[in-house]
Amino acid sequence: MAVRIRLSRVGKKKVPFYRIVAVDGRKKRDGAYLENLGSYDGINGKLIHFNQERINHWITLGAIPSDAVKKLQQLFKKTGIQVAA
Repeated sequence: MAVRIRLSRVGKKKVPFYRIVAVDGRKKRDGAYLENLGSYDGINGKLIHFNQERINHWITLGAIPSDAVKKLQQLFKKTGIQVAA
């Protein structure tokens, strides 16, 4: 099973809100996931919750982060914003 860390869209039409999830790579974008790792507000561009420890855990197990998740990690490391875990 190839595990991916990617965004899953939730929320209303034209009001994007995303969950950062660990999911089997064969599942649908908004399908069942293995673990919720955080959430991201697409309108304001703010991380609501970001569990860096669990993301690192999944990466050590072989999970592959999507490009969007990589950009989120780099953005918040570059700006120096501390994200509550």
